Amino acid sequence: MNILDEIIASKHLEVEENKSLYPIKLLERSIFFKTKTVSLKKYLLDKNLSGILAEFKRKSPSKGVINAYASIENTTIGYMQSGASALSILTDANYFGGSNKDLTEARHFNYCPILRKDFIVDEYQIIEAKSIGADAILLIAAVLTKDQISTFSALAKTLGLEIILEIHEESELEKADVTAHHIGINNRNLKNFEVNFEHSIRLASQLPDSAIKIAESGINAPEDIVILKKHGFNGFLIGEHFMKESRPEKASKKFITRLQQLEQKEEHFQVK
Repeated sequence: MNILDEIIASKHLEVEENKSLYPIKLLERSIFFKTKTVSLKKYLLDKNLSGILAEFKRKSPSKGVINAYASIENTTIGYMQSGASALSILTDANYFGGSNKDLTEARHFNYCPILRKDFIVDEYQIIEAKSIGADAILLIAAVLTKDQISTFSALAKTLGLEIILEIHEESELEKADVTAHHIGINNRNLKNFEVNFEHSIRLASQLPDSAIKIAESGINAPEDIVILKKHGFNGFLIGEHFMKESRPEKASKKFITRLQQLEQKEEHFQVK
């Protein structure tokens, strides 16, 4: 059993326990159920923003503890003030050290799109995502059938949630024609955690031009984003590169300032 299989098996058990502790009728009483969601698409395509989904992540299976003491309030507010387009909040507890409370806390301090980053295996989690204040969810093609993706997407849309459908293998492309709002291409192989940008760029070239493409994982330099934009990517999910610093929001500010400088330089040469 690889780590992804282990996580999914654990997630099924977790969901069944949560169903008994927090039934759907209780989730539907949340104030967020009546709150209009914020459009991730709109923020990603805003030319005045960076396209970066800045992630709050305490640990990971491949790296262990990354930042156990970062403040949700300071980090997420700082991310948005630095020019990030959206937030990604890990809510998985067992393998990433997150919680639903983390996302709800981020929601209280920020008016921006928030992605619930977790391993969705049950419709219950989609209702749960809405109840904790999320605007978008991640569906991972590697762990879901095409029928599941279709069913989960339909439910998410009834709740006003946008969907990022994550793919990594070429064999998963056939699942990408389901009407997801965005296609995320994970630069990191979830089975062995190796990062390969060239692999992601090849996959992106096989998607329609109309698809909103998001590059996920392994982005460590503003130059990476400049290259990825040239290959049609609109969004860039960055977590570990920021979170490994004691003040992730400061790392984000430095990164985005440098990205803006590179893009201004590119525009200058294009004008010439």
